[in-house]
Amino acid sequence: MLHIKSAKYVADFRLWVAFDDGTAGEVNLEDKLVGPVFEPLKDKSLFAKVAVDPELETVVWPNGSDLAPEFLKELQNKQNQPLQKAYG
Repeated sequence: MLHIKSAKYVADFRLWVAFDDGTAGEVNLEDKLVGPVFEPLKDKSLFAKVAVDPELETVVWPNGSDLAPEFLKELQNKQNQPLQKAYG
């Protein structure tokens, strides 16, 4: 089972996320903030208050929003594929 070890706000709607499998990278959530629980996160001041829940080991926000580590990892992999192709 995948877990988040650390997460920090980068800018806009981007986070830097480190996973317990030793990987880390940036993930852009701008177009993923859809639905009642995620709409408030379009306020960058709230989005910037991201934290890692010590029990669930995933990213959470003060309004109760959270995202599964597997979702974040898959999104990170998809978003970084063009970089890997360009530099790989």
